[in-house]
Amino acid sequence: MFYYLFEYFDKTLNIPGTGVFQYITFRAFAATITSLGIAAIWGKAVIRRLQLLQIGEEIRDLGLEGQMAKKGTPTMGGFIILLSLIIPTLLFAKITNVYIVLLLTSAIWLGAVGFADDYIKVFKKNKDGLSGKFKIVGQIGLGLIVGLTMYFNQHIKVRIFDKVQVLADGSQVQTFTDSKSLMTTVPFLKNNQFDYNMLLPSFIPDQYVWVVYVLVVIFIITAVSNGANITDGIDGLAAGTSVIIVLTLAILAYVSGNKIFSQYLNVMFIPNSGELAIFCAAFVGACIGFLWYNAYPAQVFMGDTGSLMLGGVIATLAIVIRKEMLIPVLCGIFLIENLSVIMQVGYFKYTKKKYGEGRRIFLMSPLHHHFQKKNYHESKIVTRFMIVGIILAVVTLVTLKLR
Repeated sequence: MFYYLFEYFDKTLNIPGTGVFQYITFRAFAATITSLGIAAIWGKAVIRRLQLLQIGEEIRDLGLEGQMAKKGTPTMGGFIILLSLIIPTLLFAKITNVYIVLLLTSAIWLGAVGFADDYIKVFKKNKDGLSGKFKIVGQIGLGLIVGLTMYFNQHIKVRIFDKVQVLADGSQVQTFTDSKSLMTTVPFLKNNQFDYNMLLPSFIPDQYVWVVYVLVVIFIITAVSNGANITDGIDGLAAGTSVIIVLTLAILAYVSGNKIFSQYLNVMFIPNSGELAIFCAAFVGACIGFLWYNAYPAQVFMGDTGSLMLGGVIATLAIVIRKEMLIPVLCGIFLIENLSVIMQVGYFKYTKKKYGEGRRIFLMSPLHHHFQKKNYHESKIVTRFMIVGIILAVVTLVTLKLR
C-alpha cells in the first residue's frame, strides 16, 4: 500500500525523499520495525482478551517437570504472529507480486486450519482437536494451490543469462531469456540445477510433469508444517527456530532477486523474488515480538493457529525461491523432531508385535521431551536447539559457494 502511494509521490509529484520506498532493504527494515511493534504492543491486549475469554491450554499430564503449572495459559497466540505478519506485508510490499500473494495465502490458509483445531480443543473441550485427516486435507489443499500456481502462472519464471558480448565500440551487453521452468537448486553440487522433468519416465509426455511437481509440493508443505507443529512443545522453541530459518530464506530470496549477487554466487535468478525479503522481514519481526511473551515462562502459547502456519509459510517460501531441496538441512530441527516421533512409534509397534511388549528408543518423543525427561531445563533445551539451528543455517548459506 505504502509502496504504491510513495511511488506516486516520487514519480508524479516529484516529492524529494519518497523514492526511498523503491529500495527493498528500506522497506524490509520498515516491515521489521512495524511487525515488532504490532506484536509487542498488540500482543499484550490479545493475551488479556484471551484470559478474559478463559481460552486456556488444556494440559495432558505427561509426567514432565513443571508441565502442570502451565495449565490455563492462554493459547491461540498464533493470531499475534499472523496479524503482525500480514499488516506490515500489506503496507510495505508490492501486493500485486504473485509471490507475496502466494505467501499471504499460505499464512491465512494454514492459520485458519490451525484455528479450527484450537477452537475444537478450547471451546468444544476436545483434547484431540481437529481430526488428523482434516488437517491433512487442509495441507493438501494448500499444496495444490502452491504447486498449480508455480506451474501455470505466467508471471512465475526463471531468468537464464547468456554470455556477455563485447560490441565493436567496446561496450558490453548481456542478453537473457525468461522462461517457464521447474528447475530447482540442488545443494553441494557444482552443476546444481535439477529439473523435475527428469523424474518422468520416458513414455510419459513432459506436459504431465505438473502432476509429479504438485505431489512433491504437497509432501513438502505437509512435512514441514507438521514438523513445526510437533516442535511447538516447549516455550519459545518453534518461534525461535522459525526466526533462524526465515532469516536464512530472506537472504536467499534477496540474492535470488538481485542480478549482480545471483550471477556472482551462481544462484538461480528469479525475477521479482527479491520482494519476498520484505515478507520475511515482517515474519521475523512478528516471531521475535511473539517471543517476548512466549519465552520461558510463557504468557501465551501459539497453538496450532501459529505452528501450522509457521511451517506452511516456511515450506512455501523455500518452494517459490527454488530452494526446497535445502529444507532437510535448513529445517533440520523440524526434521529430527518429525523423525523422532516416526522412529518411536514405528519401533514401539515393531517390538510389540515381535516381543509382545512395546519398547522405546527415546524416553519420550518428540525429541525435546526426551531431554526434558533427562531433567534438562526448558530454557537450556531451547537455547541448544537454536544453536544447532544457527549451525544448520550457516551450512545452508555455505552451499551458495561450496559445490
